[in-house]
Amino acid sequence: QVQLVESGGGLVQPGGSLRLSCAASGFTFSMYDMYWYRQVPGKEREWVATKGRAGSTHYEDSVKGRFSISRDNAKNTVYLQMNSLQPEDTAMYYCGTAWNQESYWGQGTQVTVSS
Repeated sequence: QVQLVESGGGLVQPGGSLRLSCAASGFTFSMYDMYWYRQVPGKEREWVATKGRAGSTHYEDSVKGRFSISRDNAKNTVYLQMNSLQPEDTAMYYCGTAWNQESYWGQGTQVTVSS
C-alpha cells in the first residue's frame, strides 16, 4: 500500500534552516507529482510546494525564494529545503501525492520556529 514517511522537522530559531524528507513506497514514485502541505491547529491544510514528475516546481507565494522542493527518484524521496524560517512557518508539514481522485498523505513532521 502507499506509504509516505516524513522526517526532518524540529525546533529552529528564526532565520534558521531545516530540510524535510519524505520517503515513499507502494507506488511508482517517478510517475507522480509530489506535494508538500502544512497545517496549523484550527486551520485548513495549505499547499506549500509541488515537484512535478517531469521536474517542474511551484511554490506558494510566502515561501518563494526561501523554500526549495526537490526529488530523488532513485531513492523514492522528496525533499523540502527550508531557509530563512520565520515563526509563521510553524506548522505540521505533510507530503502527499494523488491519482484517480485519491489523495495520500504521510503522518507529518512538526516544524517549530521560535527563539
